[in-house]
Amino acid sequence: MAPVDNASRTAVNRVALLIATVAGVGYAPVAPGTVASALTVVVLGLVAPPPGPLLLFVIVVIVVGTWAAHDAERSLGGKDPGVIVIDEVAGMALSVLTLPLTPLVLLAGFLLFRVFDIVKPYPANALQRLRGGVGVMLDDLVAGLYALVLLVAARALLGWP
Repeated sequence: MAPVDNASRTAVNRVALLIATVAGVGYAPVAPGTVASALTVVVLGLVAPPPGPLLLFVIVVIVVGTWAAHDAERSLGGKDPGVIVIDEVAGMALSVLTLPLTPLVLLAGFLLFRVFDIVKPYPANALQRLRGGVGVMLDDLVAGLYALVLLVAARALLGWP
């Protein structure tokens, strides 16, 4: 296998950074993670994909996002720089994966996801310490999963939302 030249490596870094920052959303001056999560809500609300395509979307975002976050983290230096927000897209989409994408579900998913992402209950707090893209992604996926479990439980037990 031939070595990668600097121009090719630079192009790969740019693509990874573009994905990891969700086309620059990560550079929002205030709360870039919240901005990326809100943008995900808007897109999901407008597109309203059924569960099958949404699952495929979540899987693609996890796989591509893990690679991009790993590369971007290495390029930017430091552990999980705030400009990397692809993990918020994955976690937010996961939080409503099996539910009808009504405005109420999207709002509840957004609020729960953001709370769990900020508080980082176990094992999210431990998983975020993992190196590279895996560590960047996993804590947000746990936050999304916690939000999804609460929403599904509220739906099953209370008929809400």
